[in-house]
Amino acid sequence: MFLGLDFGTSSVKALLVDEEQRIVGHAAVALTAASPAPGWSEQDPEAWWQAMLGAVDALKAAHPRELAAVAGLGLCGQMHGAVLTDRNGRVLRPCILWNDTRSTRECRELEEIFPQLHDVTGNLAMPGFTAPKLLWVRRHEPDVFAQLARMLLPKAYIRYRLTGEAIEDMSDASGTLWLDGATRDWSDAALAATGLDRQAMPRLVEGARPAGTLKAELAQRWGMARPPLLAGGAGDNAASAVGLGAVRPGDAFLSLGTSGVLSVTTDHFAPYPAAAVHSFCHALPGLWQEMGVTLSAAASLAWWAGVSGHPEAALLAEIDPSAGPSAAWFLPYLSGERTPLNDGTVRGAFAGLSHQTSRATLTRAVLEGVAFSFRDCLDALAQAGIKIRDADVVGGGSRSRLWIEILAAALGIPLNRLTDGEHGGAFGAARLARLAVTGEDPAAVCTPPKRLETIAPDPGLAEAYAQRITRYRQLGAAVRTALA
Repeated sequence: MFLGLDFGTSSVKALLVDEEQRIVGHAAVALTAASPAPGWSEQDPEAWWQAMLGAVDALKAAHPRELAAVAGLGLCGQMHGAVLTDRNGRVLRPCILWNDTRSTRECRELEEIFPQLHDVTGNLAMPGFTAPKLLWVRRHEPDVFAQLARMLLPKAYIRYRLTGEAIEDMSDASGTLWLDGATRDWSDAALAATGLDRQAMPRLVEGARPAGTLKAELAQRWGMARPPLLAGGAGDNAASAVGLGAVRPGDAFLSLGTSGVLSVTTDHFAPYPAAAVHSFCHALPGLWQEMGVTLSAAASLAWWAGVSGHPEAALLAEIDPSAGPSAAWFLPYLSGERTPLNDGTVRGAFAGLSHQTSRATLTRAVLEGVAFSFRDCLDALAQAGIKIRDADVVGGGSRSRLWIEILAAALGIPLNRLTDGEHGGAFGAARLARLAVTGEDPAAVCTPPKRLETIAPDPGLAEAYAQRITRYRQLGAAVRTALA
């Protein structure tokens, strides 16, 4: 039996998977983020810990015999967060999250201090990444920076609490701007640019390799026969790739979660920072991921549900699928944007409103705006020489067939609906746990899930969106100029 723990921004999920790769049980505990200032996004790491305890405790209550048989535990979750601890492992301040945009100034500073950043890390300096956050802390919270003994990403902090060891995997480390993507090792020059060295960083391992053993008192709490081995684990998107079987060059998936990701697996490090393409190590050795990222995907619909005062399901039910494109426009830049803009200050907008604009019109505009932001990602990857033939869809937004139809038409490629599309990350983490315990061939374990259906682009809708994407980009440029 294997246990996958997924530490997301909105919840912690726990998934029990048996030797036949069947999901035996799952539990989730919700999380919230704080925004103490405009553009800031933070969470208390203790909240992750308590949510994790609650989720696994729930599994114990529902599946005590299966939990007792767990031999391996895998971690995955949100990337880029900065958990700063002192020499005693005490957290010094709330974690600055991936969607925090306060460090725009520090991004420019980092690229000036370390001109080789793009070549070494394969990525632009973006406010969401970890290294600029440390420069911000050094400038604005020098007392905190002076106490810093170790910098941990979210799941590395949880691993430290689970095992007492500071260990991180290559995929998560890729999102810090401190990893040399080609050599899969910390870059001393990148660390020095932010006032750090290797002593402040966790030990690196591949995602499917052993990375600590659960503390005996926690194994006892959960009734486990023996303390399970932990795997290196993965960042959220690399874990999804493992869960989806995207472990061969050319395999692609679209994650319609809080943020949005269009990811392709490659067998070589091929950065293309000019279009803000993300080049990260895969969770499996010898593989990498090239990704386009949009910061507010399902988060855009969640925002609109909160503003309108109606549940997401009710909003979606109001849309007439046969009505065609929305008469309104939506820019989903609620937290800034990564690919291809790399702009943490740009903000979203509705446009094209009239007295005839209905709530359903605006809801469809939100779905289309997110789809067009994915089209920006697709085109950025194409500039990098990466062609996507089709993609699996995962994440909470994948529950909406209409949204996938809109996405397929906007992207012009077939999209595959999956069974258990919401469990991709946690399922991938459980697979990495299995690989760490058994040493099996990843290709034999990381097989694709069952596809419910393939949704091909509707020709008429695809033609309409091909014309609208140009106007969407013109609108975005006008809004950025107006708000600059």
